[in-house]
Amino acid sequence: MKGAGVSVPAAFAGVILIWSTTPLAIQWSSEGPGFLFAVTARMVLGLVLCLAALRLSGVRMPWHRAARGSYLAAGLGIYGGMSLVYWGAQYIPSGWIAVLFGLSPLVTSVFSAWWLREQALGLVRVGGLLLGLAGLAVIFLNSAAHGDGGERGVTAVLLATVIHAASAVWVRRLSAGVPALAVTGGGLMLAVPLFLATWLVFDGAWPATIPERAALSIVYLAMFGSLLGFLWYFYLLREVEAARVHLLTLVTPVTALLLGHALNGEPVDVRVWLGTVLILAGLLTHQWELWSRRAAPADGGSGGRAETIPEDRA
Repeated sequence: MKGAGVSVPAAFAGVILIWSTTPLAIQWSSEGPGFLFAVTARMVLGLVLCLAALRLSGVRMPWHRAARGSYLAAGLGIYGGMSLVYWGAQYIPSGWIAVLFGLSPLVTSVFSAWWLREQALGLVRVGGLLLGLAGLAVIFLNSAAHGDGGERGVTAVLLATVIHAASAVWVRRLSAGVPALAVTGGGLMLAVPLFLATWLVFDGAWPATIPERAALSIVYLAMFGSLLGFLWYFYLLREVEAARVHLLTLVTPVTALLLGHALNGEPVDVRVWLGTVLILAGLLTHQWELWSRRAAPADGGSGGRAETIPEDRA
């Protein structure tokens, strides 16, 4: 699959921009219509765009048992993760969402070692995980001082991160040979009815007015957060080493914090920066072991490229 006609550096820049702006767009999209309408509208539009992309690209969706299982895994991950992120975004600054989602590679490594038996958690990776947990503890304690449901927001986004990681590993276990765009389409086909049912049960009222910023944010998230961001991310995984792609998680938490502060007036005190630095140090420690392994001769000449199937991010 091509990267929507962009070069590798442009794809890197595009994914960094999308991942950095998505948390803020999530908050803006909920202003006025509420978080349930915002996430449901985003996913409905995302499904329409994804189906159009499938048709235009000629990618066929297989329906064998493993493919159906991967669609189920992706759909439950999208529904559970995005529901919690949108709910939690009511209580915490947008930049915190990117910081907490930065823990995804660490959580994914735990699930991969336990579920896929891919790589044991060595001493270095355990050290990275402990650094990440220390950063999480600092941010959680800061959220308690923040008040106004900050602990609930942090807990919700943390649970969303765990669900996202578990879903990604589950998808990887089942989706060998299934095109990534097909996995996303199948996942959205399952998730959208769940979002619609949730909105109808707990809200069900069409908003009298949708502020322009909220409407534009919903469209932006559907088009860029749910489609182009996914396509460019998958393109990068196919073109460069996975270890380099994962450098994105070392950049976007910082840029998201700065954008939230500059564009939304979100406070970023020293404790938030301390927690962020600890989490990034944990990610860097985790990645350092992977880089060290790739520096050794690769088995089978794989070159360290990933065959993982990415999902929709927050």
